[in-house]
Amino acid sequence: MGGTTVSYEQCGELKFGQVGIANLRIQKLDITALKNEMQERVERAPKLFRHAAVILDFSALLGCPDAETVDALIDALRNAGVMPVAIAYGTPAVEKLAEQVGMPILAKFRASFERDDGSEPARPAPAPESKPVPAAAPAALTGQEPGLLQTQPLRSGQQIYAAGRDLTVCAMVGAGAEAIADGSIHIYGPLRGRALAGASGNAQARIFCREFNAELVAIAGTYKVLDEIPKKLLGKAVQIWLDKDQLRIEELA
Repeated sequence: MGGTTVSYEQCGELKFGQVGIANLRIQKLDITALKNEMQERVERAPKLFRHAAVILDFSALLGCPDAETVDALIDALRNAGVMPVAIAYGTPAVEKLAEQVGMPILAKFRASFERDDGSEPARPAPAPESKPVPAAAPAALTGQEPGLLQTQPLRSGQQIYAAGRDLTVCAMVGAGAEAIADGSIHIYGPLRGRALAGASGNAQARIFCREFNAELVAIAGTYKVLDEIPKKLLGKAVQIWLDKDQLRIEELA
């Protein structure tokens, strides 16, 4: 019996990179499907994705799309509720495309996708200064780069970033706050905001949390939002790690 074959493979792989900006790597240039996928994400987690800045990454395509197609994609994504703000760096053709559509090139954004070819990932940009985080307590020197210790609560709109090291937060990470580290993250208070470990592409990083109610967690760009997390884990002590590109969350004994 004949019929139409339905594909359940996503057209766009959405990952989080430096300072929480979303990188949308286009894997199949189907504008309608991409719009629907993004609209579904916005509806599922509006506080995270509505009007969120998104970087367009065409590196997974066999060729560079034309300007007319990309203009249509940008309009579709805006209608879905997100804001394309730049194009990830790539070939000279991609640079020319960015000029044609009037968007900037964001160099070295694809850190979490570049591990296979041996290239050095870029370091995330510094945290914005609009709402500075209270000064972290100094860590003891151990002969190597020490972890960053944050003793004050992170409140909505605040962000802390541990460049090239682990982050330990001995307080709450409130809703709307971000804890970001190139290494692992240890949170000894409630996690209600976002935690992004392995921000430069370190897939071995982990997140440890004493009281788990996160808006979003990510390791090396692979993420889950609150609605995707089993309710039995909420409020529990958990560890989070990456296993073959799948984010695993498990209650700590």
